[in-house]
Amino acid sequence: MQPKKESGISRREFLKLSAVTAAALAVGGGGAGAALSMFGRSNAPAAVSNDERLNFYGAHQAGIITAQQKYLYLGSFRIITDSKADLISMLKEWTKFSTLAAAGGYRQSSGNNLLPPADTGEAMDLGAAKLTITYGFGESFFLDNGKDRFGAAARKPSHLKRIPRMPKDHLDPGFQAGDIAVQVCADDQQIAFHALRNLIRLASGTAILNWMEEGFTSAPPDGKTPRNLFGFKDGTANKLHQSDFDEVVWAGAGEPDWMRGGSYLAFRKIRMLLEVWDRSSLKAQEDTFGRSKESGAAYGAVGEFDPVPLSQQPVDSHVALAKQSRQSIHRRAYSYTGAIDPRTGQLDAGLLFLSYQRNPQEQFIPMLRLMQSRDRLNEYTQHIASALYACPAGVREGEYIGQSLLKDI
Repeated sequence: MQPKKESGISRREFLKLSAVTAAALAVGGGGAGAALSMFGRSNAPAAVSNDERLNFYGAHQAGIITAQQKYLYLGSFRIITDSKADLISMLKEWTKFSTLAAAGGYRQSSGNNLLPPADTGEAMDLGAAKLTITYGFGESFFLDNGKDRFGAAARKPSHLKRIPRMPKDHLDPGFQAGDIAVQVCADDQQIAFHALRNLIRLASGTAILNWMEEGFTSAPPDGKTPRNLFGFKDGTANKLHQSDFDEVVWAGAGEPDWMRGGSYLAFRKIRMLLEVWDRSSLKAQEDTFGRSKESGAAYGAVGEFDPVPLSQQPVDSHVALAKQSRQSIHRRAYSYTGAIDPRTGQLDAGLLFLSYQRNPQEQFIPMLRLMQSRDRLNEYTQHIASALYACPAGVREGEYIGQSLLKDI
């Protein structure tokens, strides 16, 4: 028995066609985003506290120097089309959804219950929870196996290069950075997942999810520094003032126009050998970091934020090497926990290291090279994934993410 026809196309036919590409519905080019725009409309959020909302629009992207939220989803997307029009359509849909979700809203369906809902719905009535969605372009976006798919190769920023392999790396050979990275953060895990899930949905036919990482952190009250799974404070050296951000975080002179006011995101997935660490003495742990585990103060200092007396640090301690590099970065790390090794029962857990900097070749990579060669912390960690992305400047109202990169090419 054939399903009842609705608007000239059966439910079965619609689902079959939409799974391949929304363009087959003859609604015009642009992938699934255009189809969902026809069948749904944006629902204005109701009674969401201003304290929960972080504006998606601005001179810089939110989620970079924003106060760190509790939950992270980091997704890497691989573009599966050579159509610039479809790519731009997806980016426009992503921008519209990002604006709506950051305000605590969701996409409202058309009222036709034979069509899929415009929104997956799990964040309805939950508010905004300080949601931020931050976008970055990988090296392969500009040139993929020698192919300039979107005419953007000439606009690739000079500092966007693959992070060199380090001597102590244990990188997964199958790992790929991907074309576009999306960092989603919120104080509610379900809200954060809802955002990434709907971005995946809106990308259908244009891009697919390459990989996803899930992280968490718990910052103590009164703005104290959060701790990693080793129990030490993580982010003590972060700068806190706008003048510091201009010097450390934001890309400026010498960059393409679209990149000025943006930043470079460095990502390292670091597995922590927790079972080994947990059997180490407190002295060995503190010598590894060069800090008091409880207070966070460096050896020879009283408070966490006091200047580090290098003469009193173990020469291979984490803090000593970080200071010797004389480079500053803006850390935004999250802890992760995964499955266990079924053979040993050991935990797969560690750190999703994220940092933002204006010039990774001068800031992040020299620091990484020094610490990979001498850091005592290497005894307890394995770096298993590595990527670098160029995050453009913020989006102005009426524009879409990446517009200044893709226009006029």
